[in-house]
Amino acid sequence: MSVENILWEKFNITGRDFKNAGSVSIKIKEILKQVGINSSIVRRVAIATYEAEMNVVMYANKGILNFSLSPEKIEINVEDEGPGIEDIELAMQEGYSTATEEMREMGFGAGMGLPNIKKNADEFEISSEVGKGTKVGIIINLKKET
Repeated sequence: MSVENILWEKFNITGRDFKNAGSVSIKIKEILKQVGINSSIVRRVAIATYEAEMNVVMYANKGILNFSLSPEKIEINVEDEGPGIEDIELAMQEGYSTATEEMREMGFGAGMGLPNIKKNADEFEISSEVGKGTKVGIIINLKKET
């Protein structure tokens, strides 16, 4: 594989499927390693993708994660069908969580998901409609502007 061409993959994520949770981020990490992406970039993408994937698993009925790689950037777009986020500003605060007791017992719900995505992204967008779902857009640049 080469980074010369744009690579694109679509992944389906099933809500409440904790058995396979994290598998999408592992696949993306493997793709990036195969094409020789810098390990610090791979780490940022893996963290952002894992957090976005887990939000779908934990809160939505289902979701789609679109991943694209070009010579300039990595772009990840996640769209789910779920309850949506009522107050995005509150949800972006570290430590804020709406995780159930069951999720916390499994080790999830520390309230770091969305903040971690933002920290690892060069560009981050989120929009949500209560009762419909949430969209998250992540861009990680491969070439820094000089």
